[in-house]
Amino acid sequence: MIVWIVLGIVLLIVILFISYYNKFMVLKNQIDEAWSSIDVQLKRRYDLIPNLVEIVKGYASHEKETLTKVIEARSKALGAKTIDEKIKFEGELTGPLKSLLMLTENYPDLKANENFIQLQKELVNIEDHIQNARRYYNAVVRDYNTMLETFPSVLVANMLKLEKRPYFEIEEQERENVKIKF
Repeated sequence: MIVWIVLGIVLLIVILFISYYNKFMVLKNQIDEAWSSIDVQLKRRYDLIPNLVEIVKGYASHEKETLTKVIEARSKALGAKTIDEKIKFEGELTGPLKSLLMLTENYPDLKANENFIQLQKELVNIEDHIQNARRYYNAVVRDYNTMLETFPSVLVANMLKLEKRPYFEIEEQERENVKIKF
């Protein structure tokens, strides 16, 4: 009789372990997929930025500082190797990119340029996609990190040496209003 009870307990523990392991793997794959979606949108943004810079350069050649900041921030973001680096450099790119777009207020000819308008609309569309992808990524990371810290799944997480995943949060500089100086 005791043998059956012990076997039942062992079987229950094995089933729970397998269940939590599978949940972790599903969430891990969802995080990877969500990050891939963000990465695709970021790549679209990176590809669009040189075109925007070239158009603005033709109209606002004395805005060299803004253009340089955008190009440098884009280069850093493209060179990021880890998710943490990518998140950091994305925050550094957002401010200069907003400044670039704000230049149109002071350059009516640029504001009327059809290529610039089209690129600006495309960038807004990409930003919307990035925002949605970030929300999904953060939701999956939240679920994953919660499982890492709650009982009994924390026991399985510790056995598998799973670590928390970072949220894709905005940087402090993104919270500030963009200031354009002439």
